[in-house]
Amino acid sequence: MKRNFAILAFVLVVVGALVGGLLGRLPSRGSASSAVTPERIENDYKEAVDLIDKNYVGNVDHEKVSDRSIQGMLWTLDPHSSFFTRDEFRKLNEEQASQFYGIGVSILRHDGPTLGGVYVQSVIPNTPAEKAGLRYGDRILTVDGKDAKDWTVSEVSKNVRGEKNTAVDLAIERAGSNGTTNYEITRGGVPLPSVRNYFMLPNGTGYVGLTGGFQETTAEELDTAIAELKKQGMKNLVLDLRGNPGGLLPQAIEVASRFIPGGQTIVSVKGRSRYAASQDLKASEGKNQDFPLVVMMNSGSASASEIVAGAIQDYGRGLIVGTNSFGKGLVQRIFPLSYGTGLTLTTARYYTPFGRSLQRDYSNGSIYDYYTHGEDVDETLETTPKPTGSPVATANGRVLYGGLGIAPDVTAASVPFTPLRSRIGDAAFFFVRQLAAGRVSSFENYKIDHQNFKATLQADDVPVTDKLFEAFTNFAAANKDLGLTSENVSGHADYAKTRLRGELATANFSNEAGVQALLEKDPQILKALEAMSDAKKLNENLAWNRH
Repeated sequence: MKRNFAILAFVLVVVGALVGGLLGRLPSRGSASSAVTPERIENDYKEAVDLIDKNYVGNVDHEKVSDRSIQGMLWTLDPHSSFFTRDEFRKLNEEQASQFYGIGVSILRHDGPTLGGVYVQSVIPNTPAEKAGLRYGDRILTVDGKDAKDWTVSEVSKNVRGEKNTAVDLAIERAGSNGTTNYEITRGGVPLPSVRNYFMLPNGTGYVGLTGGFQETTAEELDTAIAELKKQGMKNLVLDLRGNPGGLLPQAIEVASRFIPGGQTIVSVKGRSRYAASQDLKASEGKNQDFPLVVMMNSGSASASEIVAGAIQDYGRGLIVGTNSFGKGLVQRIFPLSYGTGLTLTTARYYTPFGRSLQRDYSNGSIYDYYTHGEDVDETLETTPKPTGSPVATANGRVLYGGLGIAPDVTAASVPFTPLRSRIGDAAFFFVRQLAAGRVSSFENYKIDHQNFKATLQADDVPVTDKLFEAFTNFAAANKDLGLTSENVSGHADYAKTRLRGELATANFSNEAGVQALLEKDPQILKALEAMSDAKKLNENLAWNRH
């Protein structure tokens, strides 16, 4: 069965994805024996599998062999044409639907010789996890009887997710409780929003964190966030696309339509198949918002994120703040295959309204080098890579370059990562875990029985007092697992207080509130606020604003 599936899946992909183009080329006379045909591909593959079956020293997993063969073939085309196994293809479809089936927890791995493991950061309201009683700080020990103490977040997530209405068994270690607690939780729908949080910043500036990809509900979520922020007095907007890997092209068009008037070209798509006819995709009518705009990007911003930012930058609609984006200018179409698998195949290239291709070169180097290029860029330095590609002049005479993603108008360094800061972050979590359980002497009133589920943090919420910070410093220095001293913590007091407030907000309210506490001190956000005055001038000088 597995062997037949392997052959069928491989032949389906090769014939469907490649042979149509190859058969369009007539072989020269006398070379018919070397012509690439569906029959030859199938026979060659069968022969290779037969040789492996008869001669390989160990057992052969034909499905895995087939999966890797197809993926290797697709990666000879480009880095973004990919094969998806049954589990991967199901997850892809779930993400596009903005929902998956699981238990509804935000989890994170914290390290330490005895404390290391995957912990619950927050539970999502109205999900199976909330109804079962999971809470901040719960350490996941086993999943369906399998030891999970050394698992990564991805491994825990993969094993916790599953089919709707199926059960998963968890063993939990809770601060303040002896032993372990077992939970049998029935999986249900869990929202997977594109807009992860939104709140007000100083000076009438709203913040929208559109960091969860471009899915079926993205534009609708953005509309809701903007409407709510307007009620709170928003006059300017920071749209955060950092780490947004992209997603559905129609949703990128809709998001850009919120900032660019109807009828203007958002992106040009150039393909040659019936799945991707060349066309200019234009903004929808009647949806344009005219407030000053700053868009935030980094090396994790790709695809649909770059389409939105590229249109905004080409038209001078707003300022781009951050660091260079990923550089993906290829459009993929999803093709379902037999047995629940599927693939994404590049069917077109896209270009910004004034003709920039943002795709980085992938002709040299490995797939690993291509996908980890961002790791070679120090985003803590306020420098911009030298432009590459052909220069393109925009309507206002500005010269922009393609070939290296979106280059920011204002370069802003990210928060520098250091091992010491990582240990301080872990210490903040472990301290608040004890605090929330009512186990810190003189701070028993900080005990949390239930999350509030408030998404937005107010200025006077969960303050970090001098006494609380002193207790945290003593805790961190006394716990040898954390590898910290009082001097370590006091030398990074501002950072430590921010992390501590973030953990308090998460434990008391929600993951969104905790992230807000960190974002309010984020140097890139602060740079975006500084740039807003220039964004206002840019907005005033737009061609469609002049009468």
